[in-house]
Formats: sequence, structure tokens, C-alpha cells
Amino acid sequence: MVKVVSLFLIGMLVMAMFGKLRFPGQKKLQAAKCSKCGRYKIGKRSCHCHES
Repeated sequence: MVKVVSLFLIGMLVMAMFGKLRFPGQKKLQAAKCSKCGRYKIGKRSCHCHES
């Protein structure tokens, strides 16, 4: 039982390392954030912080 749990945890660690290396769409998500306030921009309009 301990062997199965340890193999499962090792497998999860390996998957986490690969996920941090190459997360699909991360550049696109960073580009969708407002540079001033950090909120996500939805649609083609500018962020609310730029309007005021």
C-alpha cells in the first residue's frame, strides 16, 4: 500500500513539473490582462481603469 501511494505521489510531482514548464496558452492569458491594474480584459474595449 505504501509503495502504491509513493508511486502515485511521484507521478503527480512529475506531472506538476511538466505542467510548470509548458502551460498551454500562458502567453495569451498574460496578454489579456490590463497592464495598469492587472484585471482580465474581456472583449475589445479597454479596461475600466483607463476610462476614469
